[in-house]
Amino acid sequence: MASVKLGDLSQPINVALLDATVAAFYGTGSKDERTAADHILRELQNNPDMWLQVVHILSNTKSLNTKFFALQVLEGVIKYRWNVLPTEQRDGMKNYISDVIVKLSSDEVSIRQERLYVNKLNIILVQILKHEWPTRWRSFIPDLVTAAKTSETLCENCMAILKLLSEEVFDFSRGEMTQQKIKELKQSLNSEFQLIHELCLYVLSASQRTELIKATLATLHAFLSWIPLGYIFESPLLETLLKFFSMPSYRNLTLQCLTEVAALNFGDFYNLQYIKMYTFYMVQLQTVLPTSTNIADAYGNGSSEEQAFIQNLALFFTSFYKFHIRILESTQENIATLLMGLEYLLNISYVDDTEVFKVCLDYWNSLVLELFEANHNLDNPVATVNMMGLHSPVILGMLDGHGTPLLMQRRQLYSEPMSKLRLLMISRMAKPEEVLIVEDENGNIVRETLKDNDVLVQYKIMRETLIYLSHLDHNDTERQMLKKLSKQLNGDDWTWNNLNTLCWAIGSISGSMMEDQENRFLVMVIRDLLNLCEITKGKDNKAVIASNIMYVVGQYPRFLRAHWKFLKTVVNKLFEFMHETHPGVQDMACDTFLKIVQKCKRKFVILQVGESEPFVSELLTTLPTTIADLEPHQIHTFYETIGFMIQAESEAAKREEYLQRLMNLPNQKWTEIIGHARGSVEFLKDLDVIRTVLNILQTNTSTASALGTYFLSQITHIFLDMLNVYKMYSELVSSTIAEGGPYASRTSYVKLLRSVKRETLKLIETFLDKAEDQPQIGKQFVAPMLDPVLGDYARNLPDARESEVLSLFATVVNKYKGAMIDDVPCIFEAVFQCTLEMITKNFEDYPEHRLKFFSLLRAIASHCFGALILLSPEQLKLVMDSIMWAFRHTERNIAETGLNLLLEMLKNFQTCEFRNQFYRSYFVLIVQEIFAVLTDTFHKPGFKLHILVLQHLFCLVESGALTEPLWDASAVSYSYPNNGAFVREYTIKLLCGSFPNIAASEVVTRFVNGLFESRADLSTFKNHIRDFLVQSKEFSTQVCNL
Repeated sequence: MASVKLGDLSQPINVALLDATVAAFYGTGSKDERTAADHILRELQNNPDMWLQVVHILSNTKSLNTKFFALQVLEGVIKYRWNVLPTEQRDGMKNYISDVIVKLSSDEVSIRQERLYVNKLNIILVQILKHEWPTRWRSFIPDLVTAAKTSETLCENCMAILKLLSEEVFDFSRGEMTQQKIKELKQSLNSEFQLIHELCLYVLSASQRTELIKATLATLHAFLSWIPLGYIFESPLLETLLKFFSMPSYRNLTLQCLTEVAALNFGDFYNLQYIKMYTFYMVQLQTVLPTSTNIADAYGNGSSEEQAFIQNLALFFTSFYKFHIRILESTQENIATLLMGLEYLLNISYVDDTEVFKVCLDYWNSLVLELFEANHNLDNPVATVNMMGLHSPVILGMLDGHGTPLLMQRRQLYSEPMSKLRLLMISRMAKPEEVLIVEDENGNIVRETLKDNDVLVQYKIMRETLIYLSHLDHNDTERQMLKKLSKQLNGDDWTWNNLNTLCWAIGSISGSMMEDQENRFLVMVIRDLLNLCEITKGKDNKAVIASNIMYVVGQYPRFLRAHWKFLKTVVNKLFEFMHETHPGVQDMACDTFLKIVQKCKRKFVILQVGESEPFVSELLTTLPTTIADLEPHQIHTFYETIGFMIQAESEAAKREEYLQRLMNLPNQKWTEIIGHARGSVEFLKDLDVIRTVLNILQTNTSTASALGTYFLSQITHIFLDMLNVYKMYSELVSSTIAEGGPYASRTSYVKLLRSVKRETLKLIETFLDKAEDQPQIGKQFVAPMLDPVLGDYARNLPDARESEVLSLFATVVNKYKGAMIDDVPCIFEAVFQCTLEMITKNFEDYPEHRLKFFSLLRAIASHCFGALILLSPEQLKLVMDSIMWAFRHTERNIAETGLNLLLEMLKNFQTCEFRNQFYRSYFVLIVQEIFAVLTDTFHKPGFKLHILVLQHLFCLVESGALTEPLWDASAVSYSYPNNGAFVREYTIKLLCGSFPNIAASEVVTRFVNGLFESRADLSTFKNHIRDFLVQSKEFSTQVCNL
């Protein structure tokens, strides 16, 4: 009943009934009531005449939710239909909204009570301004400034409107307004800023009202990044801001404004003003935050306002120094305030807050890089001056009056802050990826389960910073690290965290010292760590020290390569750790062993002085004992490591001997299993046997990933039997799913069988991918796989098909390229149609098959294009349909793969003899489909690729490369002069049909003509389309299907 009464908009809407409906939607009633209310409100929102009721609703309701609903309706009209409304309706709505804002903002009580409502009205007014100002509402800024001077509460709201306007124009305009409109609004704001500037200064000098001053500072903060510099430096604005810095209520807002000023960088013209501003600011800061303050403690114990202040301080210092640090190096007085500021920033860097530390770290990284590059290029002063862009007063020449190089002088200037920065980096070093042993929230030492990407990024920046710092002063770096290490030994500074950060820092500077110094330094570090391990009691403590020893030695391959006995001792120590059952120690030992071998592999296969045989041979003899306590996944890592050793052996006979010895254990087990299977195939169905088969295959995959081509003899040995096992398990999976239905595919038994199938495919893919310079290998292995793998894929039930088949053949085609062209028809026949049937029913099922299918198709298009040309028209249509289906996909990866594939196909066909036939079949269809996704908000991430496709098509049609008509002569009564004229007319008709609400077809004609005119310049072409998409939103609330 409510639906019928509210749906009749020929008379004023029943506001009480609307209030009840909105209340039901937001209320705690039954689900049915909320659903019914939602349905009614949606219908009202979609009614094109509903906006005419907005004034009536706002005037008569007391409900805030109802007001918001009415304003939401109005906002939709302003965004999409404003320019087609009659002038009197636009003016009426504009005046009504302005009047309500003025009325509510003029009174202290009403603005406090109705704050949320006024904020929403402000947003609506700014949306109107984006259409009306400056062309149809030239007096807006003068009117606003005049109104602001009538009342302090009204002035406060005017500031909020100005802030919103600035943000809309300068921050959020892209994609919301055309380039021309953005430019027009920016020019208007610039030209009328004097009035706003005067108003802000007037408020800051005359008002005592806290809320108004805060609103004014917030508005200034939004404006400072773009206003003409004269308004900042040639007016009392800076002095006024610095005056407010000492007042606690305004400190944070003032600091944000000063940070915006600090981040401006337009040459040297205002250097004196910057020095004056910084000097005065530092005087004020010492009063607010004395230099003796422990900032880290103050932050930890401070209120949210105080914490925000310290964060803002970090932003101010880093912004100022990033652009203006040079001007503070000019006199001793300025240098003193500069060093004081750096001291503040160093203290802030100890604050236990990730975001604050990131701000500081980014700046420290850029500063030490600058100092390092200057120092590094002292040998070539002219290049250094050019590179560094030195132009500040202190560095007028390369020598001072005493003949001291000024770059060296600059390095000396920063030597003390850099020394303190080294200590900071060492104390706060982030955890590297290689470290697997961590302290959990309960204080226990455990194996890490998840990688923290933020920490890894932070580690890379800190490592880079510390390396530069080490280059600037190797001796200070060594001294500080050894001093901290001695404190660990004597117990003064012993904690897990202190030892960890120190060792991570030591590991991170590998290669930054001269070799002799590094060797001496590392020997002392390892000696001290081994002593620490001996004297420290407790399993957890020993695990932490072991983890650090492993990390440090793994980081210094240059030292290990030069000292065989030390390398052998380290590796044997790692073998000891492989028998240690503490969580994470074995994993880290295996990973460190792998890392060391990758860097020093040659050392293990040559006969070292004092040894009777190469280390690899000795290791293969004791292999069963060494890996006795390892888990399967750790054994796989171990096998991969030995694979890298064997790969370093240059003699083929020795390599084969080592490989046979390495694979002896898994091969014995494999032969035993295959022997039993030949007697009875049922043997292979046993769960333990399946697990063993999986483990053997995984061991082979790990070894193949290291050995590459040299794994050939081993994979040949097991290849045919492996394919038979694959085929048998595949049939077993299919029959189980056929009997048990979809649920059967989720049973642990079927999952295990499929794991064996996937590992088989992974092993083949790994070997073929890693095998180098052996084009015949591809042919040798593909032929036997055609039936057991490809045929099996085609025959299987959809739920039993492995997506790894697709990625395997994508790898094969990418690796062997044109050599695979004869096999493409077989691949196409086996996987194409059946996979398409699986993935085109909806956008959700079989996600892995989707991406891998299009990756395979892209590989074929890139490397075996000749095979696509030979497809029948029906098969080619299937390919093109699948590509178009891909870029319609809402999953970004699949859509982008489809678009990249389409671009590749278009470029290949452009130079192909069949281009006329191809483009006649698909040109128009592609234009239609690309415009369909381009105007659909679900496909925004693909915008750049959509543009590239359209640019290619419009350039092609104008190039004259297509010599036959694109249009169907039998369906068109007259002939076009050329393909360009046809495409122009077709595109105009397509878009006019898609946007029926377009006020004039000349808008579309102008757009299409612009596409042809701007086609050669990608940036102009892209902006032209972006502008049209913005305009199209105004033409129609909903784009029709293209």
